[in-house]
Amino acid sequence: MLIAMDGPAASGKGTLAKMLAEHYGLAHLDTGSLYRAVARDVIVAGDSLDDENAAVHAAQALDTGTLNDPGLRTPEVGQAAAKVAKIGAVREALHRLQRAFASKPEGAIIEGRDIGTVVCPEADVKLFVEASTRVRAERRYKELLEAGHGISYDEIHAQIAARDEADRSRKISPLKPAQDALLLDTSDLGIEAAFEAAIKLIDTALLPR
Repeated sequence: MLIAMDGPAASGKGTLAKMLAEHYGLAHLDTGSLYRAVARDVIVAGDSLDDENAAVHAAQALDTGTLNDPGLRTPEVGQAAAKVAKIGAVREALHRLQRAFASKPEGAIIEGRDIGTVVCPEADVKLFVEASTRVRAERRYKELLEAGHGISYDEIHAQIAARDEADRSRKISPLKPAQDALLLDTSDLGIEAAFEAAIKLIDTALLPR
């Protein structure tokens, strides 16, 4: 079984994807971490995020064993990831990694922003997870405070709004639901309620027709 999950930043799709992967016994890939890792590697190398050649090289040489680096979750790296994600050759290189992961015979759940529309349009189930900008900013603000990052709510709200605009307006693989995606709005749902709602959507979609 292949499940594609898309949605904007802090919509809850990451936590849901991990819980669903455990529930269904599937391998899990957070593709946002791939773009964050590319941005990190460009910065560490001392190159400019506007240097497309440097970004493509970082994508082609990416060590997927570093995706658990806590440094990938900082707001700065998130903003930098939005820049490298606009580069077609970077997306092409990372799409190859994502499609290889999706081909696992035991199945997989892959989360990102263009999984159901571009990377895995053949997925058995496509979920588009969303929430209001205000709710997503509150979630990210709380998450960063708990991680020890000193940043204001207004800054987080502005960053999320900017990231949304970048994701939805880019010419290559913009963020949008696939035509056959199942929509899940988590604005008013706690994580357990969202998890149960996601399971219901998936199980219903998999019923024989």
